[in-house]
Formats: sequence, C-alpha cells, structure tokens
Amino acid sequence: MNPLPAVRSELRFILNGRDVAVREAAPDQTLLDWLRLTRSLKGTKEGCAEGDCGACTVLVGRLTPAGDLVYEGVNACIRFLGSLDGCHVVTVEHLAGEGDRLHPVQQAMVDFHGSQCGFCTPGFVMSLYGLWMQSPDPSDREIETALQGNLCRCTGYEAIMRAARAISSYGKAAKDPLAVEREEMKARLKALHDGARVEIGQGKKRLIVPAGVDDFAAVLEAEPAATVVAGSTDVGLWVTKQMRDIAPAVFIAGLDGLKSLAEKDGVITIGAGVTYTEAFATLSQHIPALGMLIARIGGGQVRNMGTIGGNIANGSPIGDTPPPLIALGARLTLRKGNARRTIPLEEFFIAYGKQDRQPGEFVESVAVPVPAAGEKFAVYKISKRRDEDITATLGAFLMKLAADGTVASVRIAYGGMAATPKRAAAVEKALLGQPWTEATVEAAMERYAEDFSPLTDMRASAEYRALAAKNLLMRFYMETTGAETPVQVSRYEAA
Repeated sequence: MNPLPAVRSELRFILNGRDVAVREAAPDQTLLDWLRLTRSLKGTKEGCAEGDCGACTVLVGRLTPAGDLVYEGVNACIRFLGSLDGCHVVTVEHLAGEGDRLHPVQQAMVDFHGSQCGFCTPGFVMSLYGLWMQSPDPSDREIETALQGNLCRCTGYEAIMRAARAISSYGKAAKDPLAVEREEMKARLKALHDGARVEIGQGKKRLIVPAGVDDFAAVLEAEPAATVVAGSTDVGLWVTKQMRDIAPAVFIAGLDGLKSLAEKDGVITIGAGVTYTEAFATLSQHIPALGMLIARIGGGQVRNMGTIGGNIANGSPIGDTPPPLIALGARLTLRKGNARRTIPLEEFFIAYGKQDRQPGEFVESVAVPVPAAGEKFAVYKISKRRDEDITATLGAFLMKLAADGTVASVRIAYGGMAATPKRAAAVEKALLGQPWTEATVEAAMERYAEDFSPLTDMRASAEYRALAAKNLLMRFYMETTGAETPVQVSRYEAA
C-alpha cells in the first residue's frame, strides 16, 4: 500500500519572472486563454486553436529527471493550465535587450523586415528565441526545423531566415537572462516540486495533477472515467475544435517516472511520458528511420509536447508511431494500480476508438526491438504537405532475407488504411519464402485488397490510398536492392 501524498488546491508555476499560484482553473482551461483573458498578456495570439500556426508559441521551462532545466516552444492554444505545475512560462512580453534596446531576436526581425501584418510575429520570435538559446549560430536546416510549426501568410520566410542567421550579431545568447539566471531559476523550480498532489474543483469538474506515477495509478483506478492528458496535442483539439468535456482531467506531463528512455540488449524501452523531442536522439541513433519519421510529426511545438505513449493510447488509425512500432514487434506494458501486464502492441488496437485497455488502466511503457543485423527496416509517410501535416497513409516494413535471397521473415504494418493500425497479413504471406524480386513484389501487391478497404476522406481518396500502399512496397523493394538513384533525397543533400 503506497502512502497517500499531501494534497494542495493550487497550481504553482513561474510566469516570466513572477511566482504564480492559481486556485481556480477549469480542467479545460488553456494557457492561451489564461494569458490573454486573466493576465492581459496579448502578445500571445490565437490563430488556429489547434497547434498548427504557431502564433501562440511560448517557451516552457521544466526540470528534467536529471535536474537540468530545458526551455521548449509549445502551443499555448492547446496547452492546458493544469500541465504547468512546477514550470516556468515565458511569453514574448518577457523579452528585453540591454538598457532600452529590443531583444536581439526582435531587433533582427525588425532590421531584416521579418514582419508585415505582425500577427504571427510574436510566435516566430519565440520559436527563434528558443532556437537561439540552444544554438546561437544555427544552420539553415536548424532554422527551418525550428520554424516548422510557425506559419506566415504575408511576409514569406526568406526575410525571417535572414533575421535568424543574424541574431547573434545583436547580442550573445550566454548573456540572455534565461542563461544568466538559469541556476537561480533551477532552484526556484525545484522549490515548487513539493511532492504534493494538486486537486482543483469539485466532483466531476476536477483538475488533478498526481504526485507521481504510483499516485497516478491510484487516481486513475479511483477515477477510471477521467481523461488522461499527457502532451494534449490530441486532447487540446477535443476541447478547442470538438467542444468535448474532458473533466475530470488528470495531467501527467510532469511525472518523471514516465520519462524513462533506455536501450539495453537490443531493446529500447520508452516511458509513456517521453516526448517526440526527447526520444529523437535515441531513436535516430538506434533506428534511424524512426528518427526521420519523428522529424515530420507536427512542428517543433507539437514534438515538444506530444508523447509516444499518448500517440499509442489515443488509438487513432492515422497515428504515426504505431505502424512502425508494430512492424518492429514492439510490446506494450499496461498498468492498473500496482498490477502490470505486457502485450504485443498490435493486439492493443481492437476496433476504431476501442483499445485493449481496462477501466483504470493506462499505458506505462513500450519496448521496441532494434532491428538486428541483416534486417531491413523502413517507414514511409504520405501526406499532402511534407512538414507539419497529418498522415494520409503510412507504411512500415521489416524484412530479413535468407542466404539464398528468399524472404525469411517480414512484417508490414500500415496506418490510414483501416479502422486501426494494422498488419498486411496477406501481403506478408505472399512474400514469405519467396525470392526478393520485382516479380514477387508485383504479385504480392495484388494481395493488398485482402488486407485493407481504405476510406475516402479530406486527406485522400480510397483509390489513392490503395495505390499508394502498393507503391510503398515497391519503393521498399527498390531501396533494399541497391537502386542506383536514391528514392528520397533531401534538398540539402541534393545541393
């Protein structure tokens, strides 16, 4: 029996330079609304209310499990107030240069004409600020990556790129207040972490921030109908676009116990609270194709918030991570109270909107085997726009050839082709034991109709999805047989 933690009835965090205690907050109150309506900080704009345009970008500083302080750009429009306990929120109003001068990022934007109507400008400034603090002299690739989640409708991006390249000529990142005051801020944030559970509101209209993972398990077992909010990149849209009631809501983004990330004996174990950004380096090192996929999920703000565990638990048929994890043979650990069970990830998805998760049970971690020597693995995402777009269809392939060139093992999984992420069992059967040749692949392509009956929606027609899925198998064949011309080349490599 785990001891009950202390309970406090207020959220505590730091806004710019001041300590804040919030005693009244609805479970679905967004940071954006709170900043604008309660604090009259109007620099943070609402453009899309779904985490796409970046006009609402702010920085959120948080302590990592190792005790480091990191600042990340996030979308305030879909970030809930309940997720900010123990954090440092930095808005555009906090930026200042030496004396009465503008901040270096702002001055660069002015001098290089990076703003026209100005509506999106604060969001660009905050994204560039976050980049500048991490990389004072960024490459063009780093700048473009940092701005994936920011849209401008009138200036165009080249002026903003020029401004980004010039920021360090206006000042040094090491002299910025966020750098100079880092140790002081770490101490202030550490003091806010008192080990208490936060509960605000009464009855169903409650906001809960568990004290730790064990407390989270106890809370969810007692409140199995509660909405679990990790990164809120999906749940935020339930509120802003679908007007859904998410109360009571349990916020788990700050639980260090769900942040485990380790590789051991050829298996990467990822805690459910690990964000895309946090997983990127490890996955890029051990499974490069997954790193490339993560780089295309949303913009930086979404990757800083969204979690791999949340992407799995949400059960969306177009979630980006389940198909490649299924192809890799990942196993999912589920927890209810103090009891745990582990299942193959593919068995977790039962039907549209239905997963093998009992009331009060939650996704705790996922274990992902690293492809062995000789195994070929690839992931292909098809979307209307390369960056920051939702998948139309996504195919993942894991294959090993025998010494005689026949297919010894193969696992193929797709998203966007069925009501759940799904294996292409008939296609796999057609390939298994056959020579890895174009004729074999073409014959297997005819079996897709046995596995999938895709739908037509705003992202793609059923006919397009069916054809694209087949062609992805041919692409995998071309890439694994040493085609002279690479199938995919970045513009940086081409240059």
